[in-house]
Amino acid sequence: MSVTKRATIYLDADLHRAARMKAMEVDTSVSDLVNAALRQSLAEDADDLAAFRDRAKEPNLDFEAVVKDLRRRGKL
Repeated sequence: MSVTKRATIYLDADLHRAARMKAMEVDTSVSDLVNAALRQSLAEDADDLAAFRDRAKEPNLDFEAVVKDLRRRGKL
């Protein structure tokens, strides 16, 4: 079992109402919904950072050259 920490967050009233309704619908707590959403957001950030690292050594392409090439090949 993981250790939990208490935190105070302030939600927009409509967002809070929607979170309560969603929590009831899926039979969980608002805290569990917030934890899941935060985990997903952080995982997406980690994926983005990994993609940036993977692509860091790729050459930079000149936008104008790419557009010119697309026009030359009839793609634009």
